[in-house]
Amino acid sequence: MRDMETQMPFENWIAYVIAYAVISIIPGPSVFMVIGQSLSRGTKAATACIMGDLAGGVIVMSASYLGLGLLLASSSIAFMALKWAGVIYMAWLGIMQIRTARNLLEIKPISTASARGSLGAGFLTGVLNPKAIMFYMAFLAQFIEPTAPQLPQFMILMATSTLVVALVLGGYA
Repeated sequence: MRDMETQMPFENWIAYVIAYAVISIIPGPSVFMVIGQSLSRGTKAATACIMGDLAGGVIVMSASYLGLGLLLASSSIAFMALKWAGVIYMAWLGIMQIRTARNLLEIKPISTASARGSLGAGFLTGVLNPKAIMFYMAFLAQFIEPTAPQLPQFMILMATSTLVVALVLGGYA
């Protein structure tokens, strides 16, 4: 990162950190999933859920960078399919949370299978957020210096996003 100044102005990075932190603090599907995991299964499950969500976020940001957002923007059918996949998954998560609410006071130690389930739930929540790709395409472009190499800038922003989300979701957990 010693060449960060030649690739991305420091002011752009600071502005990104502040803007992304503010946006990340606002509760959304990932925050509600982590809170649900924390309350119903404990901190270890919430941590697994956060790890899954972070992995999903990296995939969504990478897909956005690689142009999947352009494909979805140009194809309303593809966007609607992704949107409805997200809606169906969120509805399923809601039903599962209602089912586990009966055991809310019984926080049991998390098993390996349960950890995988929490990791998977976090991952799917991160990947199936239908607005995320469009959001990243519009948001990231504002902070990338067009005259400098774009891949190193993207990698810096993706690492920053991952750290900010980990801190915010960890706080909610």
